[in-house]
Amino acid sequence: MKIDRRDLLKAGAAFSAVATLPRGAFAQAATFAPKPGGWKNFQITTKLEIANPKGKVQAWIPVPSVNEAGWFKSGASKWTTNAKTAALKTDPKYKAAFVHAQWDESEKAPAIEIVSQISAQDRAIDLSKPVKAQALSDADRKLYTGSTALIPVDGIVKQTSDKIVGGAKGDIEKARKIYDWVVENSARNPKTRGCGIGDVAAMLKSGDLTGKCADLNALYVGLARAAGLPARDVYGVRVAPSKFGYKSLGAGTANITKAQHCRAEVYLAGFGWVPVDPADVRKVILEEPPANLQMNDPKVVAARSVLLGSWEGNWLAYNFAHDIALPGSAGPKLEFLMYPQAEVASVRLDCLDPDNFRYTLTSQEISV
Repeated sequence: MKIDRRDLLKAGAAFSAVATLPRGAFAQAATFAPKPGGWKNFQITTKLEIANPKGKVQAWIPVPSVNEAGWFKSGASKWTTNAKTAALKTDPKYKAAFVHAQWDESEKAPAIEIVSQISAQDRAIDLSKPVKAQALSDADRKLYTGSTALIPVDGIVKQTSDKIVGGAKGDIEKARKIYDWVVENSARNPKTRGCGIGDVAAMLKSGDLTGKCADLNALYVGLARAAGLPARDVYGVRVAPSKFGYKSLGAGTANITKAQHCRAEVYLAGFGWVPVDPADVRKVILEEPPANLQMNDPKVVAARSVLLGSWEGNWLAYNFAHDIALPGSAGPKLEFLMYPQAEVASVRLDCLDPDNFRYTLTSQEISV
């Protein structure tokens, strides 16, 4: 979706009537209504093989490292491998966890299998009822209002954010104005590889606000940070179908190799970290059967009404990390770590081509 610069900088002051109705007004149409109160346990298996290795082979495979009492618990990750060394490592800035494996050059079939356990439940925060949420530390506030390589908080990002939130009375209204603006001005692009890259400034400069979750939710995060609201991307993968019947918002099979999904959170005083996912609203619009839905379609209305404040717990959270330097690699930093990574003879493999890279992810609900 290519939009004119004048349209790009609109603040979205005139929200649709649907968006401004109280949540209770959607009672009859709300077929998407996550509610906490039911933890589910999953086992995730990641298998990686390197075909025809020539030279030094190493890999970095993300494992769950998010622990949030209200919605996600990372359990143990265990692995079997023919690697010479394999160890759990963490990014020093964000504490993102991954297994770093290194093979002897003589190994003709490098392989590793990692089994991780997680627990997850739905989230739903009523933004009309503040609670005694834990205050954000000064260090975390600095971290989650700062810039990353592809998410600056100055220049055109700040200019756009200022126009969107102009006249807002408080942080909740700022968060909602940005959410509505992203929903109304962006679009999901099915041709985007993987989940996108999240180059926020480039999107705004070009006026092309299309992409997938790592683009559209990064757009929300950047605009929120530029407005002074702590916000963060949460990188993960869908692990189960949606219990609300939304085919676009769940994993269709036990094979979740291509089910990666980035979500977002915004910190609001009196509520703590609040889930937000405008990218999934646009996914519903494009993909939910019969596809190419209108903004006023009941399925879209139901999802949009809750995806600021709620999300479904059919998803694994890996980490919040940006600009990750992979230990032992001379290659460039990663903007985010959501896919397995590997190098052969110091050449990084294409992580968005799992069939040739040779990796698979599978999910199974378990009882513990």
